[in-house]
Amino acid sequence: MSLAPKFRGARQVFGANGVNAASVGSIHTVEIFLDYACPFSAKMYKTLHTRLYPRLHNSSPSPIQFIFRHQIQPWHPSSTLLHEASLAVLRLAPDKFHKFSAELFNHQKEYFDVNVVNESRNATYKRLAKLAAKSVGLDETEVFKLLEVSDKPAEDGSLNTGNQVTDDVKIVVKTARLVGVHVSPTVIFNGVVANDISSSWTEGQWEEWLGKNATPV
Repeated sequence: MSLAPKFRGARQVFGANGVNAASVGSIHTVEIFLDYACPFSAKMYKTLHTRLYPRLHNSSPSPIQFIFRHQIQPWHPSSTLLHEASLAVLRLAPDKFHKFSAELFNHQKEYFDVNVVNESRNATYKRLAKLAAKSVGLDETEVFKLLEVSDKPAEDGSLNTGNQVTDDVKIVVKTARLVGVHVSPTVIFNGVVANDISSSWTEGQWEEWLGKNATPV
């Protein structure tokens, strides 16, 4: 599935032996559907972000791109808020999206049920904006401005006013629904769900799998 240009920061592109894969006509695509409030998603992302991607920068089996897909799961009520924060960072500084995603996974327990149940929604947004400022250097006020939900009705009287990234949330949710993804993490390789990939895989297992499946085309 294609990626809207405004979400370009969610993509990591690697070339074969240093070749710029973005300029190569044929490229493999790995879509990783992750939930910031999911421990298994955190495990997979940490392996990818800290171990596999650095190795692929030096050598990948063929031109390949990894796309971070948002998998918001309603049984994790704070999941929406975490993904909204990452979408705000993606809008303000696409190049900082992956670093902030890593921070969200590192701090995910701070946003689990027992740690947010007595906190207002905007209060959680404030904590997330502060995390964005501390971890990737964005203006805390600018991040919160995209996340804050007003306590006043809209001009037309509507009460479900959302925030400035609500429309982006709708897009990423539709993206997952269109391909029938239900749980996280889910990996789609070249348009087909790869059920054999596990959140517990090491970078070595990823490299072995890519070596067999992401062959030069």
